[in-house]
Amino acid sequence: MTPALSSDARRARDLARVQALATALLALMAALFVAASWLQARWPPLAYLRAFSEAGMAGACADWFAVTALFRRPLGLPIPHTAIIPRKKDQIGAALGGFIAENFLTEAVLQDKLRALEVGRWGGAWLQRPANARRLAARVAFVLPEVIEAAPKGAIGQLARAALLAAARATPAAPALGGVLQGLWREGYGELMVERAVVFAADYLADNKEMVREQIAARAEGWLVRWFDRLLAARVVDGVRETLEEMRSPDHRLRRELRVMIRRWIRRLRTDPELRRRAEALKAELLAHPAFATQLDALQAAFEARIAGEIAADRRGLTLRLETALRALGDWLAQASPARDRLNAWARELVARVIAPRRHEIGRFVAEVVAGWEARSVTEKLELQVGRDLQYIRINGTLVGGLVGLAIYALARAAGL
Repeated sequence: MTPALSSDARRARDLARVQALATALLALMAALFVAASWLQARWPPLAYLRAFSEAGMAGACADWFAVTALFRRPLGLPIPHTAIIPRKKDQIGAALGGFIAENFLTEAVLQDKLRALEVGRWGGAWLQRPANARRLAARVAFVLPEVIEAAPKGAIGQLARAALLAAARATPAAPALGGVLQGLWREGYGELMVERAVVFAADYLADNKEMVREQIAARAEGWLVRWFDRLLAARVVDGVRETLEEMRSPDHRLRRELRVMIRRWIRRLRTDPELRRRAEALKAELLAHPAFATQLDALQAAFEARIAGEIAADRRGLTLRLETALRALGDWLAQASPARDRLNAWARELVARVIAPRRHEIGRFVAEVVAGWEARSVTEKLELQVGRDLQYIRINGTLVGGLVGLAIYALARAAGL
């Protein structure tokens, strides 16, 4: 059973209980009225109870009629001004749509609400709660395969490609690369990569020593006699290999100088305008290269061929990955003030450019949706939402009516009427 059905069933149960209570109170008033009328001659003070129960019955019946007339015709009789909600459904929808458009969707109201809500902070805090991230991830994982299946052929791949290219063009290459390298270096991965590079270079020279010697000797041919070229090449290779072996030690002088050089280069990536210009030019050249477009076409085709099947086959795994990503997004929004500010700015721009100018269209949409509902369905939905409170009106009407009737009778007796 879905949460919505469970909620409706709970409301229906509560409504039935309060209806039974209100009806039982009316029956009690009727029983008291009969008993007091029968025994009043033997014990005159019961006239007060009779007045109370009589007025209580009148109040209960009047409020039953008023509550019932909202949703249907009392006793099925064609009494004027009854079954108000079914008859006025379309007018109610139009009034609701206009009320929402004029009181909730104006730019001033929405901007004030967004400033008070602060979408970025609220969204981050909401996603940080494991239950929220889990529910959202499960919902997305459930509908995503259906959305992909229903989309036109090629649309998902084109969307992913356009998003990737837009992100690549909008992201400054040098600062982004500098940020990634700085993060890797700060977490210790940079030192590990240097270590692996040194080991790889030393092992490569050891395994391909003769080939490297031949290459060096061939390039040096003509400088000196051939045997000396080979001897020089062998000495160079041996010297480089020995240096690389020594650089396996983290405290080696060249390793320290390499660390300083890498840190300096990372800083330059984030601050040097000339390096940033060159990186942007290189990025633009890469994005415009035909080979890049060919590879992107291949990736798009592979993505489209595999995405729907893999998502459907591993929906649980997708849910877990989405949950992790959503919680990480929540942590990032909670900690990163610039990201929150940017998200808040996007929300305000969305309100100013999309929602507020179309508030009347949204209001008409609400009216059309309500007009399209079946009258009986609307009546049942509204009765489930507010029927329980309206039944308390019957209960209150019974008690208040009885007390008013009792007060009127007591005042009449005191006045000798």
